[in-house]
Amino acid sequence: MAQRIDDYALIGDHQTAALVSRHGSIDWLCLPRFDSPACFAALIGDQDNGHWRLAPKGAGACTRRGYLDDSLVLESVWETGTGTVKVIDFMPQRDRAPDVVRVVEGVSGSVEMLGVLRLRFNYGHVIPWVRRTDGHRIAVAGPDSVWLRSEPEVHTYGKDFSTRSEFTVSAGDRVAFVLTWHPSHEPRPRLLDPYHSLRSSLEDWRGWAARCRYQGPYRDAVMRSLITLKALTYAPSGGIVAAPTTSLPESPGGVRNWDYRYCWLRDSTLTLNALLRAGYREEAAAWRDWLLRAIAGDPAELQIMYGIRGERRIHEHELPWLEGYQHSAPVRVGNDAVDQRQLDVYGEVLDTFHLARSAGLPAEPHAWKIQTALMDFLESAWRDPDEGLWEVRGPRRHFVHSKVMAWVAADRAVRAIEAHPELSGDVNRWRAMRDAVHREVCDKGYDPGRSTFTQSYGSTELDAATLLIPRVGFLPADDPRVLGTIDAVRRELSEDGVIRRYTTDTDGNPDGLPGSEGAFLACSFWLADALQLAGRHKDARALFERLLGFRNDVGLLAEEYDPASGRQLGNFPQAFSHVGLVGTALTLAEGVKAD
Repeated sequence: MAQRIDDYALIGDHQTAALVSRHGSIDWLCLPRFDSPACFAALIGDQDNGHWRLAPKGAGACTRRGYLDDSLVLESVWETGTGTVKVIDFMPQRDRAPDVVRVVEGVSGSVEMLGVLRLRFNYGHVIPWVRRTDGHRIAVAGPDSVWLRSEPEVHTYGKDFSTRSEFTVSAGDRVAFVLTWHPSHEPRPRLLDPYHSLRSSLEDWRGWAARCRYQGPYRDAVMRSLITLKALTYAPSGGIVAAPTTSLPESPGGVRNWDYRYCWLRDSTLTLNALLRAGYREEAAAWRDWLLRAIAGDPAELQIMYGIRGERRIHEHELPWLEGYQHSAPVRVGNDAVDQRQLDVYGEVLDTFHLARSAGLPAEPHAWKIQTALMDFLESAWRDPDEGLWEVRGPRRHFVHSKVMAWVAADRAVRAIEAHPELSGDVNRWRAMRDAVHREVCDKGYDPGRSTFTQSYGSTELDAATLLIPRVGFLPADDPRVLGTIDAVRRELSEDGVIRRYTTDTDGNPDGLPGSEGAFLACSFWLADALQLAGRHKDARALFERLLGFRNDVGLLAEEYDPASGRQLGNFPQAFSHVGLVGTALTLAEGVKAD
């Protein structure tokens, strides 16, 4: 498909999500869950791999589009030579079955509409058998069954292995299409009233948005990011996926294409912090509880990511029948980074539970025992090399960020006992570990000649993750070593003012992969945070406002941004980017209050 990654908008029902293009085509949808096989996979293949377009006949991209109020209900408007029409797309919160609802409304004049539905199960690989019954089109293949109906009923016909509909709407006319998935061995779910569902969806989102406690600068951007995080939450478990897509490339035509439909522990503290600071305690508690269930087990087997219900087995394989987004192959399902050793996740977990305690979230009685077991393991393991938080596929190293997060784990364990003496644990031993980690990082992870922390011990490479050092409390924001690191990252990892994670075009490249990638948006938000904390308020605000300009027309961000082409890259929309946006906006707002 020729669409840019940032040409898409998101709709979802808190269990899965779809991407809708400016041309009115749903090009990505996994049913019934985020991590299920896609039934529309044109995004990473072509139209024969499944899509659903609903737009004026012969029209191109919509004239304008946007979400209705603070919701995930998308409205796309086409102004044609014969009239104006709008299509409203949404997925209602489900009862049993997932539904996609598309409502066509005539605004003025008279407009001929064309709908083309190509269902392709198993990531565009399986063409279903389609039949007609009682005004429905029913598509079945193996375990999957999809029903399509319209209200009022419009004529549909089959052509080129697709289901098509042609009809005309005039001012005031409304036609609703409902697509419903269910297991093929079960009876058809109850029929959905599309117009009632539209009203209910808007009311639900308005009620949810009204709970937001933040009323400061950039509120619209913050609210859209919070809505996106809510949309990426798997409601039954509370897990938040990194993105709803797989294999959208970090560099078009390259091999850096990964499956992000899982939950990363590295995101846990920043996500919980953003939700709590914005007033969403219920969502924060659900995410904390998902984390507690997912990590239960042998501390030595703590994974960096889990499935949306806490599944551990998410091993990677390739889909050779898909050509990839703009020929970016291979297309991957699953993620072998699950088997990596990343010691920073122990710090993320301990910090998350520390934050939850500080915020007064109700504690689970066994949570502290799990935390002490993690500390018992980390006391001996923190000196080992690992793959680091960026999931590099090169050799293990002593990554500075991993060591800093080991310090965070010890620090939060110590602070927990200091604040709650009734908790059990060898606080003196943990203090000793905290001091030892700090000494080693400052001795081996800092380059005094260049006045900067490095990516790993003995390396000359830099890493944007070291920008988090003041945020986690390892050193004060005005420490000369922190200030030197900020300056070095801006000097060596900046491309047109935005930040790359690390360099990929040198002999010291740690990730073992060919090609390059774009600027990592979360890292750019971290730089804005570090600048703000260091007292460089003007620079922080200017960078933040520039990053806001990278959002697409409906306020969404992917994982990365390419300043040269002015386009977003990577899986989309990306929770980590939106968490960064919320965190930085709140940090800037707190700085204004302090001033």
